Amino acid sequence: MIAAPAQTSDRSRQRILVVDDDPAVLDLVITRLEIAGYETRRARDGAAAVDRLAEVRPAAMILDLNMPKLDGFGVLDLMSQRTDLAGIPVLILSARSAPNDVKLAIAMGASDYLSKPFETSRLLSRVARLVQFRKPSAPPAPSTPPDDDTFLI
Repeated sequence: MIAAPAQTSDRSRQRILVVDDDPAVLDLVITRLEIAGYETRRARDGAAAVDRLAEVRPAAMILDLNMPKLDGFGVLDLMSQRTDLAGIPVLILSARSAPNDVKLAIAMGASDYLSKPFETSRLLSRVARLVQFRKPSAPPAPSTPPDDDTFLI
């Protein structure tokens, strides 16, 4: 389900950094976010993601775990060490869905975790909550029933 036009104006200035080494997944996520009204930036590996974070200053980041050069856990670790990056909410979007991976990602600072394959509506609702989480002055999001796998902290 695509976001309603009324919500699009609230999202038009929200920049999301999407990090995935799979070009098909990267394009799919970016397309869905842009249709919903978000501004997007991309990175194809963890090392590029860290560089882009400082440059782009996104409202939130969607991060894969399995990537070359620096994996998602490495990105989370580096973010926790840098005060200028520590406040950026992160949604892990990964095919790795073992409970230990989820627990570790959350313990390392991820705000939420969504397993691949994913539903577009679930991705968009999670991103909307991430952006709201970062901006406490934003109006409350429309209430939606919680997912059974919600991890937002």
